Amino acid sequence: MGSADIIPGVSGGTIALITGIYEHLVHAISKIRFSFIKPLVKLDFSGFKDKLLDEIDFKFFIPLGLGIAVAMLTLANVVTYCMDVHTALTFSFFLGLIIASAYVLYKKISKVTFSHIVFTIIGFIAAYIFVSLNPIATNHTLPVLFISGLIAICAMILPGISGSFLLLLLGQYDYMLTALEELHWSEIIVFIVGAAIGILGFSKFLDYLLQHHEEATMAFLIGVMLGTLKIPAVNIITTIDPGILPILLCIIVAVIGIVLIVVMETKFDYIN
Repeated sequence: MGSADIIPGVSGGTIALITGIYEHLVHAISKIRFSFIKPLVKLDFSGFKDKLLDEIDFKFFIPLGLGIAVAMLTLANVVTYCMDVHTALTFSFFLGLIIASAYVLYKKISKVTFSHIVFTIIGFIAAYIFVSLNPIATNHTLPVLFISGLIAICAMILPGISGSFLLLLLGQYDYMLTALEELHWSEIIVFIVGAAIGILGFSKFLDYLLQHHEEATMAFLIGVMLGTLKIPAVNIITTIDPGILPILLCIIVAVIGIVLIVVMETKFDYIN
């Protein structure tokens, strides 16, 4: 998830879905209500411990959070290098990941209905318009980074919606990538605090949709994924070298991305 969240156009939520932890993740986050603060204020440490363990699934969040953090800190340089030096090939790989991820979501729908098609079309149009927007010119003050974290995290847990691309639109992607590379802790901490507040609120709404309208939500997200294909497609077309060989290489890399996601989804389905 951490690796995917670094990449504009690829969603960490998609990886959570493929690995079979998505609904657990959303539900676990939505359970956090901070009721453990009240006994702590009253110095009721026994009550604090009970409430804390009841609300927060530490066995789930600790390994997941460590994995995300390690990936973000170690892969930031790799992603930056690949996007700068091998742009067409990198975005071809992203293209394959997104196509395969849309297929994975499609498999979650038991029977395609007219309403599902409508939701898919709406998602496609909304995403296509969204990714066609120009990046906003903003500064990089701590309040702006806080708000950016609050907004972007909502996209990061949605399959098909890239929080990194949202940061790109907000004009904060390159800045935060540099902050991760150079370990600017004040910016990183403020961004994380904003993200934590955003995800706690949004997860409750998302948990409701998954509990009551799961297939309609999945259909909408399939459309979102297909709409965001414009991002890698434009980057490939504008940066690819002329000739048959570069085109073939891009196709091969895209197929590798597709195969990777399909294999991951198959293996994790078997495990689950």
